[in-house]
Amino acid sequence: MHDLIIIGAGPAGITASVYAARQNLDFLLVSQDIGGQAAWSGEIGNYTGYQLISGPELVEKFQEHMRQYNIALKNNEKALRISVLSDIFTVETDKARYQARSVIIATGKRSKELGLAQEEKFRNRGLTYCATCDGPLFSKKDVAVIGGGNSALDAALQLEHIANFVYLVNNAENLSGDALMRQKAERSAKIKIFNNAAVIDIKGEKVVQSITIKQPGQEEVVFVSGIFVEIGLVPNSGLMDNLKKNEVEEIKVDLYNQTNIPGIFAAGDVTDVPEKQIIIAAGEGAKAAISVFKYLARKPV
Repeated sequence: MHDLIIIGAGPAGITASVYAARQNLDFLLVSQDIGGQAAWSGEIGNYTGYQLISGPELVEKFQEHMRQYNIALKNNEKALRISVLSDIFTVETDKARYQARSVIIATGKRSKELGLAQEEKFRNRGLTYCATCDGPLFSKKDVAVIGGGNSALDAALQLEHIANFVYLVNNAENLSGDALMRQKAERSAKIKIFNNAAVIDIKGEKVVQSITIKQPGQEEVVFVSGIFVEIGLVPNSGLMDNLKKNEVEEIKVDLYNQTNIPGIFAAGDVTDVPEKQIIIAAGEGAKAAISVFKYLARKPV
């Protein structure tokens, strides 16, 4: 029986684990991977203390901090569900079952899919959801990035230095990311932007060879070797059916990261806290761990 189980080891979960360790709680950190979406980021220029750092480098700094506290980590385990009986929570993963008096859900978000019939066929055969992970595979090749927000712009600007040419396909009238990133993409000689556009077809034999881009009144076939899907994220919020969520399935939390179920807390991108930023997720993880400590201090053992 643990005091706490933290599910997810992105910025929110890692920060929560550091704070839980400093409060001397008996806890487990359970996660499929380390770093979450932060590990997929390219250049990060807005995390306090680092004027410029890559996502993988920042995640390594997080892990160094974790190692100082000898945190009990169950890595490569996927949490499947949370159940509760008499104020005791059971977290079931694909490998084991764990029990605790409280839980922090910090499971973040996952990439949205295009919804095209060919998507599954070309997954990992030229179609990918992570420019940081897979970008180097497309050195000196033509690629497409689908999306128009910060994630898509980050991917396009990473690929600008790797690929031969980048087609940026945005379904809105204008790009919606940060102004500085928009300016860099719009001024680049290696990035062509299609606004009011959608990819309606993917073709290839065994791997991606082309996409069809539809704009008002016209369609264009573009030959590419890689497709990077960056059209948004979906919260990983399905661990407990009776958690209150908003219209986009984000877990609703109060100022103390408490959900509608006493003892269940949530932090980071999986919640309805506005603005999905690494530094905000880390701060929310810290808040959640402090709230858990106060919650447990008020409950009889």
